[in-house]
Amino acid sequence: MLRRLYDWTIGLAQSPYAMWGLALVAFLESSVFPIPPDILMIPMIIAMPRKAFLIAGVALVSSVAGGMLGYYIGWGLFESIGRPVLEFYGKDAYFDEFAVRYNEWGAWMVLMAGVTPFPYKVITILSGSTGLNFGVFMISSIIARGLRFFVVAGLLWKFGEPIREFIEKRLGLMFVLLVVLLLAGFYVVKFI
Repeated sequence: MLRRLYDWTIGLAQSPYAMWGLALVAFLESSVFPIPPDILMIPMIIAMPRKAFLIAGVALVSSVAGGMLGYYIGWGLFESIGRPVLEFYGKDAYFDEFAVRYNEWGAWMVLMAGVTPFPYKVITILSGSTGLNFGVFMISSIIARGLRFFVVAGLLWKFGEPIREFIEKRLGLMFVLLVVLLLAGFYVVKFI
């Protein structure tokens, strides 16, 4: 099933409706869809390098809008479904404690998920369920998703097809290393 979904996504990148398809995939990926928008972005930018930054902009706006849906899902469904289940098992106090800890680092969690291969949808829903400040969530989402999509667009615009393999295989790892270095730096500054 996932392979058919992947093939459909690649086919969409070659259609006249590619930009609309990218917007839809980026929107849904931020809350429910398993395929990242990069799968559409990369072939679109290689085919139309002059539109690289427009394509990245469409992915950014759609992804952040989808993140708002994910936040709403976490916020709305948690109170109606999640909290009663936790209360039944006597674990609601544990979640409240977790929510406080998560919200202390929430901006960093959104930034980290927004640029790394970690599923962004998990963080959007978790941010809503823990009540992370919506403004913090939005700013972090815009920075993270903008960085991710515009770095990919910039690399493809500058280097074209030869950079494609690097982006598909190693860019996620590079973003993860960047996040680890940033977190390590903040840890050193704060605790040493």
